[in-house]
Amino acid sequence: MGPLYPHAADLVVGLICFLPVFAIFAKVLLPRIEKTLKDREDAIGGTVERADAVRQEARRIYAEYQAELSAARHEAAQIRQAAMEEGATLLASVRAEGQKQRDDLVAAAKAQLAADRIIAEAELREDVFNLATELAGRIVGEPLTDLPKARAISDDFFATVGVEPSVKK
Repeated sequence: MGPLYPHAADLVVGLICFLPVFAIFAKVLLPRIEKTLKDREDAIGGTVERADAVRQEARRIYAEYQAELSAARHEAAQIRQAAMEEGATLLASVRAEGQKQRDDLVAAAKAQLAADRIIAEAELREDVFNLATELAGRIVGEPLTDLPKARAISDDFFATVGVEPSVKK
């Protein structure tokens, strides 16, 4: 007969050998293989799910980070604006104080100059008077002792020139 038409005894012996091996495979090995495949599938599926969960968590944290960063930038801008306004106010007050001090110094200097001018003018008048009387005494040849009369002449001269009379010492 041939390989396509086996003998009935060979077929029975082959079936008897094949059935226990098939039963062992079906009862023992196939459940283990199915369990291993299922574990692998769960591991792969769980990893994907965990990766998705981690990705979602990362996106949430990134969104929180961006919100906090935006709030921090806004707060920094407000702080800078407040500092600029405070600086401008401080600068204006310092300028105003400096202007006031400058005005006070200028007024004090003008007053001092006016006082120094009056003192210098009085001293100069007295020196001019002394030199004039001494020169007049040399011209005349004798000292002029009539100082009140000479003082009146000197005051009249300064009045005609347009200068106030001297302060008498």
